Amino acid sequence: MNAFHIRYRNTQGTLMRILNGASRRALDLHSVHAEAAERDHQVTLVLDVNQKQVGQLYREWYAIPDVIHVGSGPAQAAEWNSSHPPAGVSIDSPRASARA
Repeated sequence: MNAFHIRYRNTQGTLMRILNGASRRALDLHSVHAEAAERDHQVTLVLDVNQKQVGQLYREWYAIPDVIHVGSGPAQAAEWNSSHPPAGVSIDSPRASARA
């Protein structure tokens, strides 16, 4: 698993173009977290990719005009130590159990 940290200017469609790079390759998005980062924005994606796909994603993301920086590294298991789902969110709703 790799975590990709992408800084970008928040213009219309930029985040969707970033996410499209992973979805076009049918990669599972294990985690997506987007937030404001100083003047710009940042999205962190956790994907299970091989080296070839890493190179392809870097090329595609850097081709987006509003992407400022792309970085990656191994996903940290410590990020998942917090409660998931967040406190106060029930995943056992009547609608969810009715579908099962």
